[in-house]
Amino acid sequence: MTAGRGAIAFAERLLNLLELGSFAATYKYALLTAIIDLCLEQPARLPPSVLTTRQLAEKVVELYWPHAIPYDGATILRQGGARKGNQAEILSAIAGFRSRGAGGATDLLHRARLSRPSDFERLVQEVEWKLIEMPIPRLQVMGGEEDRFLYDYRWTTSVARSTVGGYQRGYTGAFDSRLLLRPRAAEHLIELSGVLRPVIRREWALMVAEMNDLPESKLEDFLFGAARVSLDAVRDPLRELQFGRCFYCEGRVDDRCDVDHFIPWARYADNSLDNLVATHPRCNGQKRDFFAALPHLERWAGRSARLAAQLDDLAQSASWPREPKRTMAVARAMYTRLPEGARLWIAGDRFEHVDPPRLGAVFAA
Repeated sequence: MTAGRGAIAFAERLLNLLELGSFAATYKYALLTAIIDLCLEQPARLPPSVLTTRQLAEKVVELYWPHAIPYDGATILRQGGARKGNQAEILSAIAGFRSRGAGGATDLLHRARLSRPSDFERLVQEVEWKLIEMPIPRLQVMGGEEDRFLYDYRWTTSVARSTVGGYQRGYTGAFDSRLLLRPRAAEHLIELSGVLRPVIRREWALMVAEMNDLPESKLEDFLFGAARVSLDAVRDPLRELQFGRCFYCEGRVDDRCDVDHFIPWARYADNSLDNLVATHPRCNGQKRDFFAALPHLERWAGRSARLAAQLDDLAQSASWPREPKRTMAVARAMYTRLPEGARLWIAGDRFEHVDPPRLGAVFAA
């Protein structure tokens, strides 16, 4: 079986999982997205073979964070629960954490984590326990049978909260928190991420719409839209770092410039500083969700290294997340696995074909 056919067969099993997996809450979508994101974020050049429940818990908090506020100023949307009308416990825990803070609906998780580290730690430990208890052992169950084609794990569904609590308090050997990814699973998830992510989001939004008796059309943007966090705090500083020039066309930009996600938001949700560039609204609209061409990629990668000190200062002054290693790891994972024939956006309606050796050279530095 070729690698291409292997990825297709893997995708078929994932689609079956989304269709047949039995869940009363949206956890399967959050867990799958978290696994994909962590594979993309791997700093090493090889895909990971092991993830931990702690990593997954932090990522799931990040994914549900924008959901844990009222929809249209009314109530937090229901995303499941043991009984009809109840809320998913993970989302309830995150909403409780948000409600106890001073920040508003658009507050960054990064700021809440820095200002309330003890509360955040308790939240992550609670979410980690819920993942261990339910979604992780149940995700690969289809038609009443478990098919561990994604990952293996070393606990049973009867694992006790006290056992997990011992591990969380640092007792070595109390609990094995690893998810052992099956051979080539991480590689396939990275290859298929651009296709899987919109499918998962669509299914997630449909489930929430059904639970809340809402039209689906507006819901997907509320749950996953890039506009949910205001980028105003970094707009002018980014423009100044670029000497008042659009990142893509290098023409002059004023204070009405856009802030674009260099790695498209639809491909990977990243509001951290290294992924943001100031652009003309026109260039931003033309780029849309395309990957940027090699000249843009080379300048972008160089900016993170060349202006590291200035970006660090901006991150501190704006209380904005900056995770250059993670952002660069995601870019490397996506760009170096683009298929033959893929096109990269240059400007307007101009594109160039992928040049694998040159792409590889960008990330070899």
